Amino acid sequence: MIRRFLAIALFAVATVSSQTPPSLPSSFQAKTVHSSDGAGIFVRWGGSGPVVVLIHGYAENSDSWAPLAADLMKDHTVVVPDLRGIGRSSKTADGYDKKTQAKDIRAVVTALGYDKTSVVAHDIGNMVAYAYAAIYPDKVERLIVMDAPIPGIDPWNEILLNPGVWHFNFHGPDAERLVAGRERIYFDRIWNDFTGDPGRPDEATRNFFTSTYAQPGGMRAGFAQFAAFSQDAKDNKVFEQTKLTMPVMAVGGEKSFGALQAVIMRHVATNVQEEVVAGSGHWLMEERPAYTVALIRKFLDGPLVAHAVANSADGGANEERLTPTEYKFPQVSNPGTGSSGVGGIQTVVLKGNPDQAGVYTIMLRVPAHTRIAAHSHRDDRVATVISGTWHIGYGDKFDEAKLKPLPPGSFYTEPPSRNHFAETGDEPVVVQITGFGPSSTEYVDATQDPRKPDKSN
Repeated sequence: MIRRFLAIALFAVATVSSQTPPSLPSSFQAKTVHSSDGAGIFVRWGGSGPVVVLIHGYAENSDSWAPLAADLMKDHTVVVPDLRGIGRSSKTADGYDKKTQAKDIRAVVTALGYDKTSVVAHDIGNMVAYAYAAIYPDKVERLIVMDAPIPGIDPWNEILLNPGVWHFNFHGPDAERLVAGRERIYFDRIWNDFTGDPGRPDEATRNFFTSTYAQPGGMRAGFAQFAAFSQDAKDNKVFEQTKLTMPVMAVGGEKSFGALQAVIMRHVATNVQEEVVAGSGHWLMEERPAYTVALIRKFLDGPLVAHAVANSADGGANEERLTPTEYKFPQVSNPGTGSSGVGGIQTVVLKGNPDQAGVYTIMLRVPAHTRIAAHSHRDDRVATVISGTWHIGYGDKFDEAKLKPLPPGSFYTEPPSRNHFAETGDEPVVVQITGFGPSSTEYVDATQDPRKPDKSN
């Protein structure tokens, strides 16, 4: 009996000791950037490729992004600041309204030599990210917000009536004195109330974040994030008058905000994709890291969807007028649904969604010297060559003798389940394809499928 007890105890100790707090990749560079009012914003960055800014929330710091940063740095430049007053950023006397903190983020981005970026945010980071996107709409290519309200944006007033958000109004000198030396008790209440898994965040993570806020001035600065909500609400009511038009993904934990996150963002943005992480509470990076990382990557790397913003009483809904210069191809290849799946192809979705039922239009930019083996799509499609000369043929295997060169302005069809093949010459080709989804891609010879085996678009 004693031996069994000792074995269990040793296992418990080993389990706890094996836990390590979150940490950004050691290869990341670090510096402190000073914003316009002199606040020192600590930032780490690394990787290469399209730039993504990660904005953390309360009861955490920038290290909370460790799983996402480690994955994205493979093909993105990842910029991860500590919010003003948190982590290793300076604990200023004021400036905790989210509009000011958005300017902190802009100072970081430009100081590192970047301009346009995608932005991923969680918790209070959502509020900073929304202000950033509203102030600098032409600098945000894609926006992801995860599991938190936006002050002043419906249903903000109803959210404030929920006793579960008691901590929104817990701040000031008395609160600081009450929590001093008891920071872990305070944060445990927040972590436990909003998790879907009582074991998350784990002990090592909780101790790490607690020590961050227990630094001199840390709790004062943390509480100041909430004290600024009334000003944030006023600012957001002004921002709300001009809707965001960049693609937005609103992510909620099933046991927390869930679909409400998208409801909130549809008040302030015209192009919102809704996602709910099953089984998760508020702490998405700690509770469901692998799934959440995959969700974020799919959105960042997927085809840009150009949703119409016109919506008038005289029937103007879904009106769309785009010149060639307004087609915004992604900076990296993203061969998506309805394409051949060949690496290097860049896709823009102009209308609808090729993954769903209904009419869709996609535009593909195919690199020079690209050969595409025989394949088919299950839906009926028509296409126009926009630029370059596209060589296409019909048949069950690639045959140069059956290729027909199609210069710009040419039209061709892709009948359902009709095998066809294509190639480009010395110049890239842009083709525009319209079909009726859901679409798919099936190769005649599975060994020639450039995608992962047993997966189809």
